[in-house]
Amino acid sequence: MKIKVNNVELYYEEYGTGKPIILLHGNQETHKIFDRLIEQLKKKHKVYAIDSRCHGQSENPTEISYNLMCEDIIQFIKELKIEKPILYGFSDGGIIGLLIAIKEPDILSNLIISGANITPDVFTTFDLILTKLFYFFTRSKYIKMMLDEPNISIEELQRIIIPVHVLAGEKDVIKLEHTKLIADNIKNSTMEIIPKEKHGSYIIHSDKIYEIIKKYI
Repeated sequence: MKIKVNNVELYYEEYGTGKPIILLHGNQETHKIFDRLIEQLKKKHKVYAIDSRCHGQSENPTEISYNLMCEDIIQFIKELKIEKPILYGFSDGGIIGLLIAIKEPDILSNLIISGANITPDVFTTFDLILTKLFYFFTRSKYIKMMLDEPNISIEELQRIIIPVHVLAGEKDVIKLEHTKLIADNIKNSTMEIIPKEKHGSYIIHSDKIYEIIKKYI
């Protein structure tokens, strides 16, 4: 299905019935990474799996930023009158989730994020070099966004009032101390580091992520 919000057409799919949960994917991915998670969630939840702007089957305008994608999802929730959804966001999806919780404190009931960051300078040295090289050769707007954004302050994190569950892989590209910084500055938060896992190894087309998040939903 498609819906026009914030001057962009978003593609999304709905599954199941029950308490609503929104799934947001990472950079240069689509909702399809959650295929196995959706199969489990739809047994008890109404699932909204969205392709972010400039991704998948959604419209691909020139402009992309975390703030724009945040506003896209806020308007998506309001347009469809989704009452207090849970939001699970992976990587970029987690950043968007944090921004939503900051800008609209009461719109979500619960937020779960995996491998998210609040500033762009959080990658390991090796991954940062690779990312910069990739941008040099491709001039990709997706990579430029990752190198310049997000820019969420500690003060903004501290304004979040809903429960936030902060996840990351033990071998994540996001530094462990940064993940801890996020969790430490959200009042009602938990943190879980997934042993032996990388940034998306326990999420993308994986059954593992449902077993991890089911206790939070």
